[in-house]
Amino acid sequence: MKILLLDKNHPLITEQLLAKNFILEEDFTSSYDEVCHKIQNYDGVIIRSRIPLDKNFLEKGRNLKFIARVGAGMENIDIPVAEKLGIQLINSPEGNRDSVAEHVLGMLLVIMNRLFIASQEVKNGIWKREENRGDELLGKTVGLIGYGNMGKATAKRFSGFGCKVIFHDILPGLSDEFATQVSVEELKRSADILSLHIPLTPETHYLIDEAFINGMKRDFYFINTARGKNVETKSLVNALKSGKVRGACLDVLEYEKSSFENLETENEDLNYLLHSEKTIVTPHIAGWTHQSKEKLAQFIVDKIVASYC
Repeated sequence: MKILLLDKNHPLITEQLLAKNFILEEDFTSSYDEVCHKIQNYDGVIIRSRIPLDKNFLEKGRNLKFIARVGAGMENIDIPVAEKLGIQLINSPEGNRDSVAEHVLGMLLVIMNRLFIASQEVKNGIWKREENRGDELLGKTVGLIGYGNMGKATAKRFSGFGCKVIFHDILPGLSDEFATQVSVEELKRSADILSLHIPLTPETHYLIDEAFINGMKRDFYFINTARGKNVETKSLVNALKSGKVRGACLDVLEYEKSSFENLETENEDLNYLLHSEKTIVTPHIAGWTHQSKEKLAQFIVDKIVASYC
């Protein structure tokens, strides 16, 4: 089989697939149109986020048997068209679930205990204790939306902090030793902390909007390591200003480029998030550890080999 690699990934992908007699071609620079012109020559394609695999792309790839996305999200692929054309879709959410879960806890501990603020103050000769009094995780109720690989790994970490963990998911019967499945209404009634672990789909676009936020019974901390467009930024900013959201931990932003490589716009709401003491913002790196880079790649290789060797 001939496979086109469109993004740089861990070298084990190339090493192990070549050892299994796959034919590989790397192309990390060609434009969308240039790749479309030659995609019919390949049996498979391995991607991250650089090029969208839309209806036009997929129809030109008439010999494609599979698309492998090194990561979890598949929103840059026209999934209904791919399925109609009989193209197998492969991803590797198992590879970065642990790094995402640790990032969630890290950001939340920073915001709840004012760690970054206090550290910067001390480094500038300012010694404040009462003003930097923290807030404990112990005894709080954590509400997760989405209970796949990321949600389950996150629940496991929170349970170790003495939290009650509840979650909502569109699939039934997912409760386990770390978390209990509840309705959206129950989650809104009970959660002190809200964390998103969902894909970006038409149904989840702007899931967290003014109505959702106002429906939360308690003032709460908010965490998003899923996709920026799951959240209506203006509503989140208004809730931070009013105190309804006590603090926000954001690894993803509504204003990211589709490739996740940078921000594509500037506005007043983004400016608030980037300068508020009530926010922690990181550049889409929750799943981006040295260990996850290798694990993401290994799961992709294993799945390709299992299907085509």
